[in-house]
Amino acid sequence: MFNQNNQSNQSNQSFQSSQSFQSSQSTQSFQSSQSTQSSQSFQSSQSSQRIQRPQNNLPTFLARHGHYRHLRAYQVTEMIYDITFYFTRQFLGRGDRTVDQMVQAARSGKQNIAEGNQAAATSSETEIKLTNVAKASLEELLDDYEDYLRVRNLQQWNCSHPRYEQLRTYARSENLKNTYASKIQQMTDEEIANLCITLIHQAISLLQRLVESMQRRFVAEGGIKERMFQARTGYRKQIDDKIEEMEQVVRDLKSKLAVAQEETAQWKTAYQNLKQRALEAFNQQRLEIETLKIEIQKKQWQ
Repeated sequence: MFNQNNQSNQSNQSFQSSQSFQSSQSTQSFQSSQSTQSSQSFQSSQSSQRIQRPQNNLPTFLARHGHYRHLRAYQVTEMIYDITFYFTRQFLGRGDRTVDQMVQAARSGKQNIAEGNQAAATSSETEIKLTNVAKASLEELLDDYEDYLRVRNLQQWNCSHPRYEQLRTYARSENLKNTYASKIQQMTDEEIANLCITLIHQAISLLQRLVESMQRRFVAEGGIKERMFQARTGYRKQIDDKIEEMEQVVRDLKSKLAVAQEETAQWKTAYQNLKQRALEAFNQQRLEIETLKIEIQKKQWQ
């Protein structure tokens, strides 16, 4: 009888230990799995909303222009200056004040085109003014050539002159800039003066069209102050839009964090409930075992 009671006690203790170990394992496994799921859910929500850095694409307001040496008007005025420099040294006296006046007028026509083109990036007004100054200087030079022909009883060629069309064709040809330096050394003062008059008319016409295009560009694009204001406000708008986008991302992340925290709280509550039920089951089993022990002891005394 005593051996049977001892075996019964051992079996009850073994059962109790087994149930306690299984309950502890199940609660730890449940807690670990829920914690892992909650962490993975939060990390996934973070990785799905990566904040993109704004690209450094700053708006510009300085207008780009081609180099003045590529302008046909500048190329023509450069030839006018070279021819005028040769003409005054060859056919005017050393002390004649007209020499300096003609050379300076030819130089002004060329240099003001260059200066106006370079100033165009920051001032449309300066560009237009200097281009008009270049045009006025060439008109002054035109008068000097016409005066030279008139006071010396030389002929100014017009459309009735037999060589007029030939001269105009040569003045418009691409071959001119490669040959004029050598050609003028073989020409008379009348021929050179008429060639320069033709080139000056051509340059004035080109500059007039250039000024008209500048006016149209100014009306369409505005001046430097308008472009600066537009660039600044455009950049501020980009920054404000990017800030609003980032703030929205932060709000979304906070919302997802709140959801994750709520889910974590729910899992913690479920874990506590499960733990409580396991503890109650354990206490119930222990009570039953104690009761069984008492009954066994009673039987032994009997």
